[in-house]
Amino acid sequence: MKRQYLFSVPLVFTWLLTGFVHAAEVLSLEQAVARAQEIDPWLQQSVLLEQSQKAESEFVSALPDPVVSVGVANLPLDSFDFSQEAMTQAKIGVAQMFPRGATLRLREEKLQRMSQQEPFKREDRKQKVKVTVTHLWLEAFRAAKSIQLIEKDRSLFEHLVDVAQSSYSTAMANTKQQDLVRAQLELTRLEDRLFRLHQHQDEKKARLKEWLSAGEVGVTGEVFKLTDQLPEIAVSQNYKSVSATSENSNLLAHYIQQHPVLMGLDTQIEASSTDIELARQAYKPQWGINAGYGYRDTDPTGQDRADFFSVGVSFDMPIFSRSKKSKKVKAAQTKTESIKTQKALQLRQLVSGFESAQAKLQRMEQRKTLYSARLLKEMHEQAEASLTAYTNDDGDFSEVVRARIAELNAHIDALNIDVDRLKTIAELNYFLAGAEAVNYAGEHDEKN
Repeated sequence: MKRQYLFSVPLVFTWLLTGFVHAAEVLSLEQAVARAQEIDPWLQQSVLLEQSQKAESEFVSALPDPVVSVGVANLPLDSFDFSQEAMTQAKIGVAQMFPRGATLRLREEKLQRMSQQEPFKREDRKQKVKVTVTHLWLEAFRAAKSIQLIEKDRSLFEHLVDVAQSSYSTAMANTKQQDLVRAQLELTRLEDRLFRLHQHQDEKKARLKEWLSAGEVGVTGEVFKLTDQLPEIAVSQNYKSVSATSENSNLLAHYIQQHPVLMGLDTQIEASSTDIELARQAYKPQWGINAGYGYRDTDPTGQDRADFFSVGVSFDMPIFSRSKKSKKVKAAQTKTESIKTQKALQLRQLVSGFESAQAKLQRMEQRKTLYSARLLKEMHEQAEASLTAYTNDDGDFSEVVRARIAELNAHIDALNIDVDRLKTIAELNYFLAGAEAVNYAGEHDEKN
């Protein structure tokens, strides 16, 4: 029994280890974005809302149910004899009311237009989720890569501390006590920097898990790793055309006008305009028709009596409530104008955001070229020259430390430029989301 128990321990340990390795899967940026878009509950909510509005539009256009009446008229109270009086009759009638003007058609049209907003809202939501998840993934990657860079240089700083201690203890070179303290201080500051980077990485990963969790059971409790290589995010194919043409403002306006958020507001304006027409229907009368049949019994002598048939039309006259109806129309018009104003503000924000991101990307491309072509190389040469001078008793130890820290910071700055550049490209692609829709529609029309 004891031998069996000892045999099972390695199996359990192996199973746990296998589960942990499986849980720590590598998560690429594309996988993170695809999963976040796939399980986003907001998108499912939008689909259900669209289905609800479409279903509602199918029954709001139906006429109200007819009203059926059944009764006995003119029954004598002295005898309750149905055949005693000629006016006594059994009546059955039906009445049907018709809504004012084109109310039914307009109600259906309004709900259909409201449902047409949802696909645009979903597309805008997908693009926003893509930007958000991309930012979080890149921030976590930035922290992880910064940690790797610092860990790589920490051994060098530890070696510098050892060299300073050795030189100071043997009274060699130009090492002073303050140099030893400075080297140890920089090593301690690197430790603090690592703590802050680990904290930043944990925060971004926790926020990223929020988008990757499908309810209570998801990847929230799982461990994942990011890819080691910085991904490449392709800028929208329309960005170059917008940047190159002399009429870029007109082309940009054309593209942004097709942005999902603006297209959604267009359908909202159309639905609100339908509200205006609905309010105007209140000025029109409401019509109704009714028909009835009256059955009479034979007279006391046994002769048949003629039955009765009646038909009529009813309508109301909206005269005294005209002031109230005018205010309702005015309210609907004001609401439509407010949505148009909202669209104008949104358009301004999209154009401003694009131009800001465009200028930011251009400067980052220049800095990226500067760092890769000159700055990193010059920083490394300076650090090597400082170390060589100190080794030959012709330099200051503090200068060696400063040069190494400057080189480390330069590599981290280069990483920050690469990460911020990709974040900016993701933002630019969001602003040009409408351009992709325009190109797709054009290609589709050409094929047809």
